[in-house]
Amino acid sequence: MNTDSNKIRERILGYHDAERVQAMGIYPYFRAIEHEQDTEVIIQGKRLLMFGSNSYMGLTTHPKVKEAAAKAILKYGTGCAGSRFLNGTLDIHIQCEEKIAKFIGKEAALIYSTGFQVNQGVISTLVGRDDYVLLDKLDHASIVDGAKLSFGKTIRFKHNDMGGLDEALRQLPTDKGKLIVVDGVFSMDGDIADLPTLVRLAEEHHASVMVDDAHAIGVLGERGSGTASHFGLTDRVDMIMGTFSKSLASLGGFVASDQATITYLKHHSRALIFSASPPPSNVAAVMAALDIIQSEPERIQKLWDNTHRMASGLKSMGYDLGNSTTPILPVLVGEDLKCFKMCRALQDEGVFVNPVITPAVEPGRALLRVSLMATHTFEQIDRALEKFEQVGKRLGVIS
Repeated sequence: MNTDSNKIRERILGYHDAERVQAMGIYPYFRAIEHEQDTEVIIQGKRLLMFGSNSYMGLTTHPKVKEAAAKAILKYGTGCAGSRFLNGTLDIHIQCEEKIAKFIGKEAALIYSTGFQVNQGVISTLVGRDDYVLLDKLDHASIVDGAKLSFGKTIRFKHNDMGGLDEALRQLPTDKGKLIVVDGVFSMDGDIADLPTLVRLAEEHHASVMVDDAHAIGVLGERGSGTASHFGLTDRVDMIMGTFSKSLASLGGFVASDQATITYLKHHSRALIFSASPPPSNVAAVMAALDIIQSEPERIQKLWDNTHRMASGLKSMGYDLGNSTTPILPVLVGEDLKCFKMCRALQDEGVFVNPVITPAVEPGRALLRVSLMATHTFEQIDRALEKFEQVGKRLGVIS
């Protein structure tokens, strides 16, 4: 193939970063897990402690969740063969939406096929050509992409900088639409949005607020119902979205709001109307997970007990965990290659964690993202801490 003038092909063939890291034996992505996603997994026949999962409640292997998914397949089949808008709405989709709305504390909810699509579909639908969407600089990529797909103007403010948000809002025309979108729990840094101040500023400037609670469901708030609940602000936040792929042990996403907003999205959101409906097994698993979370509040307490044990252990060794106050613990390593090396060394020692490098973080601020589950035991945490100490000292990350 002649690639002399094909710039796209040139760019594809000119990419060798992954090959270079693979050649060094420290490539940390697409590791094939040969076992269910639990506190321990198997990779290439070796058992590893899993500290890189977003299954905060540890429900992906729960018998009741698996049984619910299996029963749904037997009753409804494996798929819906169409979009929610036309032939793809099942009665359990509606039941699940009602259950989610009640759990979150909103009038109504709407299910999408993925959490990514929720942010893309909601933001791009609601922000019009003359509107503004304001984003925290550490917002998830799906939020950023949703803003890009809208016809409005995007404004980014520094992470959790409410003074910067206030200044940005003051400069906007008073007669234009304004939507502020933030993560409730930031997925890499593990800190929580300053929602009380943000909501106050939004009300002062007549802006709407949307909170991405992907990493807050099952973690914060009454019965794990999220960041707005954590601050007692559910009635003052316009929209709350969440994913099914973390605490809810499935795949998909939702947005919860007032009935008028949900009705508008049902008839205007392209990501909903032109996407296939979530399979019945996914939806049934979510409903079972919601029931367990609400009936077993001790799971949330155990998650936090595990988080405090891991965090205090890492800090006592000299690791920098930034501003994290949640079960997401960003362990600062430094340079990208050192981060890859430490990730591989921990894997060799039996601990699975995730590396986060530039451009996801600033140069020289690469980190290992450690995440806790309610089903981790203290013995597993202590074993992982022992390996973190050994590897960290060997690579000079801690003294």
